[in-house]
Amino acid sequence: MELKETTIKRNDIYNGRILKVHVDDAETADGKPCKREVVDHPGGVCVAAVTDNDELLFVRQYRYPYHEVCLELPAGKLEPGEDPFEAVKRELREETGCTGKDWQFCGNMYPSPGYTNEIIRLWTCKVEKELGELDLDEDEAIEVEKIRINEAVRMVMNNEIPDGKTQILVLKAAKQIINP
Repeated sequence: MELKETTIKRNDIYNGRILKVHVDDAETADGKPCKREVVDHPGGVCVAAVTDNDELLFVRQYRYPYHEVCLELPAGKLEPGEDPFEAVKRELREETGCTGKDWQFCGNMYPSPGYTNEIIRLWTCKVEKELGELDLDEDEAIEVEKIRINEAVRMVMNNEIPDGKTQILVLKAAKQIINP
């Protein structure tokens, strides 16, 4: 069975600083017309940075769409033309004040494929140096926290960490470290 849909016409709706939105006229695989709402996103990166004491570096920050403080692994969006590996190293340094070594790519995550083309690239690394100072964006406020890997897994499994990219990467990092 053919599943591919065909775009007939792209209708741009919004072009913002981070997101673009378009509502396309499309056709399903069996030829039926349909509309598809799409949020274009430049993509992002996320890292599970592990200390010598088997702790993961987390960040707490206010997430406006949810109106709450969220616990997440360090992450950020790609700048136009930016290499994802350079971006993940940059985000680790900016958000935690640390550098990493022994980097391992853990795959791509599609956070919400029903309406956005965002791809988050996932990595793990060992913490190489703790430089101390954060280099945050002007509108960013972050607290860094270290949590032992086993505790982070428990928190994911008990729904104490709702962020999808963090859930996935905590479990992947735990598998790499605990049961390689």
